Amino acid sequence: MEYYTTKNKLILTEYGRNIQQMVEYAMTIEDRDERTRCVKTIINIMGNLFPHLRDVNDFKHKLWDHLAMMANYQLDIDYPYEVVKPDQLQSKPDKMPYPNRNIKARHYGNNLPRFVEAACHLDNPENAEKLIGIMANQMKKYFVTWNKDGVEDQKIFDDIREMTHGQINLNEQNFKLKESKEFIAPAKRKQPWNNYKNNKK
Repeated sequence: MEYYTTKNKLILTEYGRNIQQMVEYAMTIEDRDERTRCVKTIINIMGNLFPHLRDVNDFKHKLWDHLAMMANYQLDIDYPYEVVKPDQLQSKPDKMPYPNRNIKARHYGNNLPRFVEAACHLDNPENAEKLIGIMANQMKKYFVTWNKDGVEDQKIFDDIREMTHGQINLNEQNFKLKESKEFIAPAKRKQPWNNYKNNKK
């Protein structure tokens, strides 16, 4: 009996043992043209294993990359694409710069204050008023999520005034926000089956 532990290690396990053995067999073919035809057949079989990925960009290119990897980059054929090199697999991506912004009110996040400030620069006053209304209610929703006890509307208006450097001044006389309870999700009711089981106890 032949155990898997005695066989060659699978390089790409998603293709299975049979594809790996096909690639190893293709490497033993001496005739270059025959070897190339064999490899193209293997590529078609590899593609049939993942038909749902055929619409993915560069799907064929990825298959040739994977075949080169399974052959340990020792397969002597003319690749239709420039396959990935071993050193490219080991290279690390460039470090992403982390945005170091000073967020004064973290419960509003980073983007919401920017939207409020952008409303100051809209040419159409009607559109600016609609945007401010949406943002003000969204700010109250975020605040209620952060503080379950609720929040006074004046607090939202004060924050908007600060974010816009005094350019937008709202108050409870000229602007009405939704009630805090509208932003709080109702508690889930127990299912009748759970009530039945509890009564049986």
